[in-house]
Amino acid sequence: MVRPCTAALDRAGSVRAVPHDPLPPDPFAGDPDDPSMALGDHDAGFAPPLGDEEQAELLADLTDLSVYQALLEPRGVRGIVVDCTDCGESHYHDWELLRASLEQLLHDGRMRPHEPAYDPNPDDYVTWEYCRGFADGVTESENETSR
Repeated sequence: MVRPCTAALDRAGSVRAVPHDPLPPDPFAGDPDDPSMALGDHDAGFAPPLGDEEQAELLADLTDLSVYQALLEPRGVRGIVVDCTDCGESHYHDWELLRASLEQLLHDGRMRPHEPAYDPNPDDYVTWEYCRGFADGVTESENETSR
């Protein structure tokens, strides 16, 4: 787990909030005449509830994501690239999209499909591992200068 570096901390020592737009509310939530019911996969019990360990991991990922965004977005990084094992392609997630997806997974136990980034520039995205290494490097550098 990456320890937040002081560059991404506010005066109280906690990770600064990075503003984002949450997913919009479902306009048909609770409506028995919801037109999407005809599409199937409408059973709320479809995804088993997340266990305590899975929830803790998602919360840690959300915390890490905030640190990574605070460190890398000012340097021009738009988000994270994930190599999909299902289709063999790279998927590009802007910071806000990835955050919304992780929050949805935390609350609903699954993620809704979303539109992929349109014509992303691969140079604008980095892997999760790169983010972790970058944050570790910043933390180590700050630890050395504070000695």
